[in-house]
Amino acid sequence: MSTLNGKVAVITGGNSGIGYATAKKLKAEGATVIITGRSTEKVDSAAAELGVKGIIADVLDLSAIDAAVNLVKDEFGKIDILFVNAGVFIPMPVGQNSEDGFDTLLDINFKGAVFTIEKFLPILNDGGSIINLSSINAYTGMPNTAIYGATKAALNSYTRAAATELAPRKIRVNALNPGPIATPIFSKTGMTEEQLKGMGDMMQNRIPLKRYGQPEEIAEVAAFLASDKASFITGAEYNVDGGLNINPIFAA
Repeated sequence: MSTLNGKVAVITGGNSGIGYATAKKLKAEGATVIITGRSTEKVDSAAAELGVKGIIADVLDLSAIDAAVNLVKDEFGKIDILFVNAGVFIPMPVGQNSEDGFDTLLDINFKGAVFTIEKFLPILNDGGSIINLSSINAYTGMPNTAIYGATKAALNSYTRAAATELAPRKIRVNALNPGPIATPIFSKTGMTEEQLKGMGDMMQNRIPLKRYGQPEEIAEVAAFLASDKASFITGAEYNVDGGLNINPIFAA
């Protein structure tokens, strides 16, 4: 049974990885889906493959978010679901953090996420659902993720406060904390193949379920949180990580 019939959903960073898988899932559940992203080629290609609306909007540019909101408002009126998925991962060890890397992580993962929500709120229906894509790195203390994890911890804190403040409108705000997921995000870090393999082997060996997650597995949880099945859930965080966060010693 389709759980999202008649709903309109916006997914930022919807042209690949978790965003793409979630767009596919929400559409299958009956939603009208709009994806956004910063690459014209990638957004247009993904939108055509998925059969959804694609809008070019870089969350680094607040005026681009404004333009995206206006486009959605003009064509669809109101929305019911906002999946704040756009984000980047830049590994940087303490003592070697760069200002550019710091600014990029903060501006995309936190500032971009916050202002995506702020700017879409006027066209989000009462009773709607906001889902923020965070990370278990908000808690793990994994090497080379001090700044990345801090941006996700900030997003989770914002999620809890937003859930409280938006409750009078019956808008639910929740966070998804994925563990290692097989997406293109790691290949965009500038790390060599050898470094990527080493990091991948290390993380996979620490996961109790002994494998990476798949984008479709995150999409299933996002679809649940977007639906009325999750009508009594707000301010929550869902760890989807194969058990990595709850038992790091056992998994080492």
